[in-house]
Formats: sequence, C-alpha cells, structure tokens
Amino acid sequence: QVQLVESGGGLVQAGDSLRLSCAASGRTFSSYSMGWFRQAPGEEREFVAAIDWNDGWTYYGGSAEGRFSISRDNSKNMVYLQVSSLKTEDTAVYSCAAVYRKVPSTDPTTYDYWGQGTQVTVSS
Repeated sequence: QVQLVESGGGLVQAGDSLRLSCAASGRTFSSYSMGWFRQAPGEEREFVAAIDWNDGWTYYGGSAEGRFSISRDNSKNMVYLQVSSLKTEDTAVYSCAAVYRKVPSTDPTTYDYWGQGTQVTVSS
C-alpha cells in the first residue's frame, strides 16, 4: 500500500516556475514507477511525465514541451515535478501516481495509487 500526498501548487503568473512535490509512504517506494498527470476543468486527465523505478528513465507528454522535469529522491520517498515558463493553459490539478515495478505508461488506468492532487493556477 502506498499513500501519496502532493504539495507545491498555488496561484502564479505566466512565466513563473514551480516545483511540485509528491511524498510517498511505505518502505518500497524505490520499487514504484511514478507519474504526474494533470486535469483541467472539463478536460480529461492528461499525462505529464513519469520516471521509471528501475533505471530512472524519464518520459514526458507532449504538453511538457521541454518545460517540465521529473525527478525522484528514493532516500526521501519523494518525487518532484519542476515546471518552468508556466502558461495559462497549464492551469490544472496536478496529481502524482504510482505503479509497482512496471515501465510507466501514459495511460492513467495502469497506475495503482493516486494522490489527491494539488491545484496550479496560472494567471496572465
């Protein structure tokens, strides 16, 4: 069982940067691939980024556009999403997700655990 808690969201201006954090419980965090997704009002959940549990490979969705960077610190049970040059269209609830010992997917249904999300609002 893994519990995920996101933090770091807020109201920012276009062009700003944010670092979102996801704290995970459990002793086997290093065995989970981690993903970040976002969902804007009225939109479907969208894959943003993921990091593999085994080799640390990172994957990014089209919306990342080189502005997002995912990382993890297994010693702290943390995964991060650094977002730069924020745009108004980045406004969404950002959630982290975990899947046990699998290559991370862009499909949210393949993840086993989810956090409650953190709101990011970008004003123009």
